Amino acid sequence: MEIKGTIKVLNETQSIGGNGFRKREVVITTEEQYPQHILVEFIQDKCDLLDNFVVSQEVKIDLNLRGREWINPEGVAKYFNAIQGWRIELLNSEQPTTINMSKLEPASFIDEKDNDLPF
Repeated sequence: MEIKGTIKVLNETQSIGGNGFRKREVVITTEEQYPQHILVEFIQDKCDLLDNFVVSQEVKIDLNLRGREWINPEGVAKYFNAIQGWRIELLNSEQPTTINMSKLEPASFIDEKDNDLPF
């Protein structure tokens, strides 16, 4: 599965428990008639995939939908879902071009030796 949208929130990596488990969350705003704000989590080594991204970038995330069952102390089953990302890529990869104006030579629109303008 995949989701496309704009990064709205990009959280820092969290260490959960003392066992080395890591997760990092990103919120993507979809571009549809009714935009949705979807929380996607990246876990363990996939957290590092988010290091080169910033808020407001348009991205595509490949993800897995995960579900699990938990039985509470009263014996009642509860169900939880998680959206886990495993790849992310920039959609609009065009980077703005920067021009160093100090290295440009001034343009002249008049060629002195062929100046045969009637005015």
